[in-house]
Amino acid sequence: MKKVQSILVSQHPEPDNTKSPYSELAAKYKLKIDFRSFIQVEGVDIKEVRRQKVNIPDYTAIILTSKNAIDHYFKVCEEVRFTVPDTMKYFCLSETIANYLQKYVVYRKRKIFHGKQTFPELMDLIKKHKEEKFLLPTSDLLQPIVPELLDKSGVDYTRVILFNTVAADLSDLENVFYDVLVFYSPAGIESLFKNFPKFKQKDTLIAAFGESTQRAVEGAGLKCNIPAPQVNAPSMTGAIEKYIKENK
Repeated sequence: MKKVQSILVSQHPEPDNTKSPYSELAAKYKLKIDFRSFIQVEGVDIKEVRRQKVNIPDYTAIILTSKNAIDHYFKVCEEVRFTVPDTMKYFCLSETIANYLQKYVVYRKRKIFHGKQTFPELMDLIKKHKEEKFLLPTSDLLQPIVPELLDKSGVDYTRVILFNTVAADLSDLENVFYDVLVFYSPAGIESLFKNFPKFKQKDTLIAAFGESTQRAVEGAGLKCNIPAPQVNAPSMTGAIEKYIKENK
């Protein structure tokens, strides 16, 4: 078992809060933890939005699964000169995403609903508003469970791709090595191999959050050493700490 001393967290921005789970983990076990996004998003051209034949003003509710979806939705609204009405209903994947809406709207005056963290939880709220016409702004990559549950529920919704997820340039990491690489999405794995086609895991530990990410790890011929969530470790940092404790 390898001793963990350094960790690279992909896709997550570095927390600005000194009491974040990762900073607490670093302090507790004297770890070096760096943050580097393996992916980046690029907004699609307004002409491409129009080619999808989606008329933004037609919708009475929006399903938001990320902060990027919020940014690009309001960007497109501005480009097409559409003023989002106060009556618009927002269905957000989590409270964090819901709070991010304050960047664009007066929160207390809007009809905002949010789940805890997963789409099935949010789906329970969406089903209670079947009379709405939902718009689902996303990237070109979308977890299959989202359209599957929406289709099954019979709600009136339309997906519109407003931004694309692409690999970030990681060339400066070519000769930098970490004990643990942490991934939160299959796109992170794709970026790893796009940047380093000859990557070999060797004794590097791979931590992966979510079933789809874990499948991507295994599909790339790698071993997922630290899966999350776990029964007694629902968070990524919790799973990493559990591994450290079990393999001192």
